Amino acid sequence: TMRKSTITKLVTSGVIGLIALLVLSSALFSVDQSEQAIITQFGKPQDSVISDPGLHWKTPFIQEVRRFDKRLLSWDGSPNQIPTLGREFILVDTTARWLIDEPLTYLQTVRDEQGASTRLNDVIDAAVRNHISKTNLEEIVRSKDWKIDESAVDEILSQRDDVELTAPVKLGREELTRRILEDAREQVSQYGIKLVDVRLKRVNYVQEVRTKVEERMISERERIAEQFRSEGRGRSAEIIGEMQRDLSEIRSEANRQAEEIRGDADAQVTKIYGESYGQDSEFYSFFRTLESYPDTIRANTTLMIGADSEFYRYLQDVGAPTGSASPTIVEPETVEVAE
Repeated sequence: TMRKSTITKLVTSGVIGLIALLVLSSALFSVDQSEQAIITQFGKPQDSVISDPGLHWKTPFIQEVRRFDKRLLSWDGSPNQIPTLGREFILVDTTARWLIDEPLTYLQTVRDEQGASTRLNDVIDAAVRNHISKTNLEEIVRSKDWKIDESAVDEILSQRDDVELTAPVKLGREELTRRILEDAREQVSQYGIKLVDVRLKRVNYVQEVRTKVEERMISERERIAEQFRSEGRGRSAEIIGEMQRDLSEIRSEANRQAEEIRGDADAQVTKIYGESYGQDSEFYSFFRTLESYPDTIRANTTLMIGADSEFYRYLQDVGAPTGSASPTIVEPETVEVAE
């Protein structure tokens, strides 16, 4: 009997201890530094927000703890097709950073992060679409302090009417995102959410427009390349023309100098011949006649000359050249030519 009584007491103590442990574990909870909590009873908030880290108490089995992150949370939207003020259809991909500013309002309106993401999708997408549709494409992709180097703009791009590269930027991308942030922040505040930042991750043409833009870019680059080639051919023809003109001038000058040299040489020869003729006219006449013989007398040559000819006078006492045939000399009354 005593043993049974002892065992009963031990079992009872163990059960009581287990129940006490369960009650204690249900009543005691901890809050991390990155968290904030709200105690709810049957789904209704009971106390203020618990933001201090450490151990806290609640009514066991009746009350629950809803925990919310205190850190920055990210939101990434889906790319949306939006028309700009100039009717260019572009794909805009947006991202944002937000945090739970009022956990009680957050719990009552969106309850969790999935509900908050749904509200952010609606609000931010609407704000982005509203502002993008009222803005020109140049303002969306440029910064307000962006300035173009006009010397880097080629002539073809400067003549295009659909691109104003030198136009001043009135709004700019930074100011555009700031306005989107202010608009969206005001709307999401009713859900206990604080929108910290909104950014346009990517802006691009839609596929149909992108293909046309790429084709136009290729056409422009080809036109620019053809212009460079045309200018190169023109410059090549100009250089060749200048070279030919210089070559003609050089040849003309060379021919003129050659003619002058020949003229001077002929004058000197004539002068020398004249001086020689003046010194001994008989020898000069004889020498010039001898010079004409090789061009006149050939093998088997028959000459018809008069007996009193000066040309014949020097042949009367001159023998035929060695190794060559002797010419046949006939009197004037003989009419015969043989070769």
